[in-house]
Amino acid sequence: MAAIYQAAYRRASSLICRLHSTYVRKMRYLNELKEDDSLCRQAQTSGTFYLFHNLSPFLQKVGEKYFVPQLSAAEIKRILEKFNETEQWIEKSVLISCSDEHVPRFALDLGALEKSVVESELKGSFTYLQKALFVVDGKDSSLLASAQSLLQWHNSHQYCSKTGQPTQRNISGSKRVCHASGITYYPQISPVIITLVSDGSRCLLARQPSFPQGMYSALSGFCDMGENVEEAVHREVAEEVGLEVESLWYSSSQHWPFPSSCLMIACHAIVRAQQAEISMNKLELEEARWFGLEEIVEGLKREPRSSKQDDGSFLPWFPPKQAIAHQLICEWVKQQTSQLA
Repeated sequence: MAAIYQAAYRRASSLICRLHSTYVRKMRYLNELKEDDSLCRQAQTSGTFYLFHNLSPFLQKVGEKYFVPQLSAAEIKRILEKFNETEQWIEKSVLISCSDEHVPRFALDLGALEKSVVESELKGSFTYLQKALFVVDGKDSSLLASAQSLLQWHNSHQYCSKTGQPTQRNISGSKRVCHASGITYYPQISPVIITLVSDGSRCLLARQPSFPQGMYSALSGFCDMGENVEEAVHREVAEEVGLEVESLWYSSSQHWPFPSSCLMIACHAIVRAQQAEISMNKLELEEARWFGLEEIVEGLKREPRSSKQDDGSFLPWFPPKQAIAHQLICEWVKQQTSQLA
């Protein structure tokens, strides 16, 4: 009987901890803001705001470091007053997160206002997201990516795909509704597999024509309709480099805002060393080749600006640490190093 009481007590304690944990409370609060327009409108008066201008985030530089300022509602109103705009502009913002103390965070695009005047007023600059993600810290990088993706989604979903009628968003920006058709649209994300292929002692990296000079990365591609992750990995590796995957395993995932809100699903894949001759798809790739451990380790140390040689060629370098491809490469190095130990 005592054992039964102890088990019941543990279950009750666990439930209480879950209900009262900071994370659970925060997620419940965020969900309330998404579903309750009046509550979200009230939260806009006490929340903080990340600013964008035509989808470029606002940054401030202090010394050699970049920061993402969070402006109060009062500061936003002051900027709007300078441009003779009303407070209703704030309702164009989208909810992106909240702090552990339940201070909501919003993103607001001021693309209709004069960019240079806003920059001068706030002492900072609107920076292309492609650059911003790699100069701010990891937490801010993730928030900027999420915010820009949601703002971009609203820009491209202002009309119903069935009726052509304008859609109306809720206050938080978590959905849009076409009242003519009754269709509710929710922000979508596209699944993309990114795979580091190995033959046991080498890993395969490739270049697309759009890559910066000298940069190599793991193979990647969108999942086709009806595919699971494993099928997408097998197909992409076969399509792009002509190799047949023998085994694979999942590593992790990452939201990526390019080209338009993707979920990067990172995997490792093994091909047979005896069948590792690359047959590159020139329509997809500019170059693909095998790299040994030593070359990978050197490439991870190399900065993009230091990769150019005197003859104009470029030494290989790899995606920065904020990109999930970098994580895949580091995992492979760790695995190879442990095997040599």
